[in-house]
Amino acid sequence: MRALIVDDSKAMRMIIGRTVKALGFEIIEACHGREALERLQDSGTFDVALVDWNMPEMNGYEFICAVRADAAYNDMKIVMVTTEAEMSQVIKALEAGANEYIMKPFTKEMIQEKLQLLGLN
Repeated sequence: MRALIVDDSKAMRMIIGRTVKALGFEIIEACHGREALERLQDSGTFDVALVDWNMPEMNGYEFICAVRADAAYNDMKIVMVTTEAEMSQVIKALEAGANEYIMKPFTKEMIQEKLQLLGLN
């Protein structure tokens, strides 16, 4: 299984990557939404994308909208992993096509639980 980790924080990509890799995923990273779209074009689809909201160039919400507009990625699950805790932001992300939402700070167990809910573990 393959996971795309999209976060402008290298440290956060490393933390999420370590957790997801331990669950058996191959990891590809991107530092913003535009780079993540390039990764999708270069590497094909992923089983899941774990995406931060607040990033330069293209934020997580814009990335979700772009991905969900392309039927080639209909099967890819998207999990927002962000500090955005406002319920309106959660609803906005889910309505745009995110499958799950994890608030930072998070635990390894929280990520594992969300991936299990999505049938990915």
